Amino acid sequence: MSSPSARLPLVGLPTDRKVIGPHPFLAVGEKYVRAVVDGAGCLPLLIPGLQPTLPLPQLLEGLDGVLLTGSVSNIEPHRYSDEPSYSGNLHDPARDETNLALIPLAIELGLPILAICRGFQEINVAFGGRLHQKVHEVAGYMDHRENPGDPLDRQYAPTHEIALSPGGWLAGIAGVERVRVNSLHGQGIAALGDGLTVEATAPDGLIEAYRRGNCGPSDGSSGPFLLAVQWHPEWRVLENPFHQGIFRAFGDACRQRANQRIR
Repeated sequence: MSSPSARLPLVGLPTDRKVIGPHPFLAVGEKYVRAVVDGAGCLPLLIPGLQPTLPLPQLLEGLDGVLLTGSVSNIEPHRYSDEPSYSGNLHDPARDETNLALIPLAIELGLPILAICRGFQEINVAFGGRLHQKVHEVAGYMDHRENPGDPLDRQYAPTHEIALSPGGWLAGIAGVERVRVNSLHGQGIAALGDGLTVEATAPDGLIEAYRRGNCGPSDGSSGPFLLAVQWHPEWRVLENPFHQGIFRAFGDACRQRANQRIR
């Protein structure tokens, strides 16, 4: 029997609500689940997104980290502005309600958080930030969307460079000042939330990553690990050393949390 210290950290992944045929399903993309297992070395558990929400404090107390995933849906704009939603904009109110309540609770409990794409936008909104609903229609910004007609390998291929903030977490993980990333998003940050620090920007100046806290990713002295990226490092994570480094840093923070819990 393995010792308690060998227990795999538990990482919660909030679900999307998807209607398949006549029935609603709660789901998480397999690529995110695999990245938690293969990239972070942790055990993934799904957090059902329901309305009303489940007792989140009780759910989170049993976890060692949270991964906020990307999704085809977008946050409802009334959550961050007085703009109406545009026609055809896909929403998931149950996910909004769950995740925007979950984020401050997870931070209060000291849980490490890694956020990707929609999750990146959720944390920004939870911290009082605002979003552009259509980045490609804002003067000065390029089109960050993928071509949905392309094969997945092309959609998730590196598309543009990002500049990593000198002395930041990502620069430390990458060991360089610039990397190329994929780009599959229509929305983006209009105003960064309170207390968040920019980690990377696109060539057009759009924020591509941020963190909370000033310490290194494995040092919890200024609060729990919180890193958010707009691109998709989960895609074939083991084939990209930079993306693997992101998930390894997240996994290390989760292991640190797990060790604290079993003492």
